[in-house]
Amino acid sequence: MSIGVPVKLLHEAEGHIVTIEVKTHEIYRGKLVEAEDNFNCRLESTTLTQRDGSTQMLENVYIRGSQIRFVIMPEMLRNAPMFKRLENKDKRGKGIGMGAGRTESSRGRGAPQRSAAAPRGARGVTRGTYRGK
Repeated sequence: MSIGVPVKLLHEAEGHIVTIEVKTHEIYRGKLVEAEDNFNCRLESTTLTQRDGSTQMLENVYIRGSQIRFVIMPEMLRNAPMFKRLENKDKRGKGIGMGAGRTESSRGRGAPQRSAAAPRGARGVTRGTYRGK
């Protein structure tokens, strides 16, 4: 199983200042020292803003990933190499795979779809129209 874009972005933010709001509406702003794949985060030199607006300084904070509501990343990560790779992946054409050359209606297994022009067993020309003279 590979990790997704949000987790990669969180790892890219390590060493930078981030803002994290938790489910209790408290806001932590500090240097992201370590981030885990389950969004557990360790911050240092952190400012905690309580719900009532009061603030306090904390030296180290460990925030459980399941308690995080959202994370505000540094603006400079817009230019992260990870996004350049994702853009290049989108620009590449689709390869010719299983669906190449199929018509608009796809059938499962079995015989190809018959056209409506010639009913089953017909030879293509109905009797009486052409006599060969």
